[in-house]
Amino acid sequence: MLHDTVAYLLGTWRVDRELVDHRAGVAGTFRGTAEFRDLAGDGSAAARVVEHAERGELAWGGVVGPAGRTLHLHPEADGSAHVTFADGREFHDLDLRSGRWSAHHPCAADDYAGTFTVVSSDEWRVRWDVSGPTKDHTLITVYRRA
Repeated sequence: MLHDTVAYLLGTWRVDRELVDHRAGVAGTFRGTAEFRDLAGDGSAAARVVEHAERGELAWGGVVGPAGRTLHLHPEADGSAHVTFADGREFHDLDLRSGRWSAHHPCAADDYAGTFTVVSSDEWRVRWDVSGPTKDHTLITVYRRA
């Protein structure tokens, strides 16, 4: 059992993601790294923000190229965190202390349902099932400590 979600995530992880668009019958992969780093740099709790930056290569629909994303984690006093997009928009809450977490994110008319699972001190997984009028996707990601 974890005591602090953000403390567990800090550092660099290898990322392996499988993406499937069920409607279009297209599958792809993202391979790269994710770095979770404290933007304050001093570990202070006041207005602390931890950046989650992914960089790598996306192979999708016959095209291969660089890809990435940045999220921000805002640690809570109880050991959970609140996740936002880099521009400040809301994403979801995250609490890995029990080893498993479910999250929900409405995105326009589509719905993102996520399941987060801690496998070990060096591996965790995320599955997003996306449904709605514009999407029918599954994204499965494995993070392994680098």
